[in-house]
Amino acid sequence: MKKRQGWGPSEFPQQHYLIHPRALAGGGDIRHVSEYLRATGWKDKSKTGGPLAMESPDRMVRIAYDPYTQPGGWTVRGKASGHQDEWWAVLGQQTPVEIVAGLTDALYQSRSAHAPNAWAPLQEQGWRDKPNARHPTATSPDGSAWMQYHQTPDGTAMWWSGAKDEHSNGWVAQFTPTTPMHLVQAFSTALASPEPVMRPLGRVPQSARIRTTSVSVLPSELSAWQQARITAARATTWARNSARSSRPHTTARPHSRADATRSRR
Repeated sequence: MKKRQGWGPSEFPQQHYLIHPRALAGGGDIRHVSEYLRATGWKDKSKTGGPLAMESPDRMVRIAYDPYTQPGGWTVRGKASGHQDEWWAVLGQQTPVEIVAGLTDALYQSRSAHAPNAWAPLQEQGWRDKPNARHPTATSPDGSAWMQYHQTPDGTAMWWSGAKDEHSNGWVAQFTPTTPMHLVQAFSTALASPEPVMRPLGRVPQSARIRTTSVSVLPSELSAWQQARITAARATTWARNSARSSRPHTTARPHSRADATRSRR
């Protein structure tokens, strides 16, 4: 392949594919998730040669990715704190990293002032509610992906989501009912996004349910896109830390413990 004028050394285009719907794109590069977390101050607790393991700066949340066990995949666990109960989320190995990142990025982003609603992003993208369903369920327009609030007769509940192609290849994700709702909404937003995701040649699933668009991408372009994501993460971290450091420090009044508790609610 002939180089174009102006490209740097070894700047040859690489064939990639834009895939739609994103839910059927396959797992992707886990660095899409891990490098963002590192840029926001998460600690890498992985052992050499072992699965990915990361811990939040406040040590309240741990994220692991294990491709060596079956079924393998992502595990996100949050400790109990204040009014927040312990929670966890498990996402299958073939969950696209762009959808996983919808959840994990939100762990360090500012929350919206509006009450979270996990169904809203799905409805905005034309997902269909199943009429007369025993459990509230929404399915994508092409029927390949779903999200459900599942409650058993004994009262056990969970959020359940996933995608499956015509060969029954796909993934599932589960969230405890104690999972913070803004995180569930962030996940459903990424799940329902109409934007395609990109995979390199050789990493495109064999499915008649996906649509692909071939694109030529330079290595420098890939690096620039990845760096832009990391830069955005660092900017978010800097802004948050600056806001915290600029808050006035006040001295609590004697016997004001109950007042302080109420102010945190």
